[in-house]
Amino acid sequence: MNDKSNPPKKGDSERKDRLAEALRANLQKRKAQTRSRRAGDADHRSEGLPAAGKMHKD
Repeated sequence: MNDKSNPPKKGDSERKDRLAEALRANLQKRKAQTRSRRAGDADHRSEGLPAAGKMHKD
């Protein structure tokens, strides 16, 4: 429908502020996670994924 006919609600700006804050917090958390992964050593396991090995028949 037409958004111009519906006036903005009182809590709309509060909701946008909360969502923006949550988005910033999530971004900071993901950046920290990426930095910690970069700081660690590479995974040198040769066996690969355990479930990718053999197929079992029932």
